[in-house]
Amino acid sequence: MSAVSESVSERMTLGMLSEQYGFEIVPEFATNVTITAICDSLDSVSPGSLFVCGSRVSELGHAAQAGAYAALLPRSFRHQCPDADIPLLFGELDDHVLGSMAVTLAGSPTNALAMFAVSGTDDDEVDANVTQLADFLHMLGNPVAKISAAGSTSMTRALNLTYPLGVLDMQRTLAVCAEDGVAAVIIAMNPATLTNHALESVNVDVLGIEHVAPGEDVSALKTRYAFISDRDLVVTTTSRESDELALESPVGYDPVRAGHMSLAISMVLAAGVRKNNVRSALRVANNLS
Repeated sequence: MSAVSESVSERMTLGMLSEQYGFEIVPEFATNVTITAICDSLDSVSPGSLFVCGSRVSELGHAAQAGAYAALLPRSFRHQCPDADIPLLFGELDDHVLGSMAVTLAGSPTNALAMFAVSGTDDDEVDANVTQLADFLHMLGNPVAKISAAGSTSMTRALNLTYPLGVLDMQRTLAVCAEDGVAAVIIAMNPATLTNHALESVNVDVLGIEHVAPGEDVSALKTRYAFISDRDLVVTTTSRESDELALESPVGYDPVRAGHMSLAISMVLAAGVRKNNVRSALRVANNLS
């Protein structure tokens, strides 16, 4: 199921989509039709949806019956598409355009969220680092969401997701997290969790990798997952300073868990958290352990 619903602050008409992305509207007088969701599968169509049909023209009738207000098809289908009971848009649609449409409709949820991503070649290690970072950010007083094939949560609520997530799945999930009042989101940036280009229009603030493999850099990951960054993003990894601080934590006795804690500390420091606040959180954690 892949769908993004309208933010209460956003409004999107077929005319706006035509102007911004060059789509052709049939019939032309349907420019004022307002859509409230974007979806790319029949089971996610809801009243008011724009159905991203692709080449599946046989599904147009079913989408209309399910409440879709319009459908989007490749421009090459302009003269070979059957009559439909809903307006049709024709144009070139790639993941970048889909991500841009989805983030606009969702109200740009990442603008209000601190976005962390953890990558690596070992899925178990990635998930362990995601979990440790989530725990540490929570310890620092942040409402946290984590998105991982090993289990996703928005604060204490489990998210029922189907992996790997695509562009629409990701925007829908981030919108849910923002509505829940989450302050920080941690994404497992691996193939088990994300499809290629799943992070179109997602702004990543901090990218962490515990053990950096050859060729695993920001450029390669951007090419694969298509995320963006407002600043010059570098890979954050462990350091002597974070290793020493991790030894002060309740998991300092365990070299593997201390490594995960060290990465979490490096990432929160990269996000601008002061070292004194990190030390205070570690003292509290030790007192509670």
